[in-house]
Amino acid sequence: MVRLQLAKTDDAPRGAAAEHIKKVALRLFAERGVDGVTVREIAAAAGQKNHGAVGYHFGSKEALVRAIVMDGAMALDRDRNAALDRLESEGGPRSIREVVDALIEPVLALSDEHYVPFIVIFAMTHRDMMLDALDPAANSAYGRGLDHLRRLMPDLTPALQNQRFVFMGAYISAVLSARQRALTDHSREHPMWGSEASVEHFLQTLVALLEAPVDLPPSLLKGIGKRGELVPQVSGPVG
Repeated sequence: MVRLQLAKTDDAPRGAAAEHIKKVALRLFAERGVDGVTVREIAAAAGQKNHGAVGYHFGSKEALVRAIVMDGAMALDRDRNAALDRLESEGGPRSIREVVDALIEPVLALSDEHYVPFIVIFAMTHRDMMLDALDPAANSAYGRGLDHLRRLMPDLTPALQNQRFVFMGAYISAVLSARQRALTDHSREHPMWGSEASVEHFLQTLVALLEAPVDLPPSLLKGIGKRGELVPQVSGPVG
């Protein structure tokens, strides 16, 4: 298995050919994982006669992966920040549900249906590389959302809040990745995943996860936050 080492680059490839290569590569990475796709396969699937097209436009496969990670991250961060800006301008957010909507609706509105499955797989198989590719400045809105959630969850200690946020991130990634994988499978219908009712039910269960009362004996409560649990892991672009 080839192990990627992401190269730092500030280059920003432009042009229709580069954008098409990114779109095709994103689909292939979502389907097979980053290690399961070669640059020759990407070029061929993109209709490029020159097998060196990825290198020509991006410099390397690693730089292409970095560009794809950042494209989705910046789109999510922009739309999440805009939603939080609107809520704050109105004196909010006033409820956990408002914060949840601000974090989740931009994911559902992403223009490319393959980004969520791609980034979830990439985070699981190459977590350090995903975080290396992700500019923290392009993931600021998620932290803003967590700050609002802390304020809206005063009955939980900071350690319990952070544990809930770890659960929340895993839940968001797992459910939305499963949803997108189903919706990109055009071989059959997926009535549950395509239903607005299912999306609303997911949002309600996410709120319930955050709002649920704690019912742990004191002996267990004492252990929370004492073994590296005080700070949640850095989030990926989705959750």
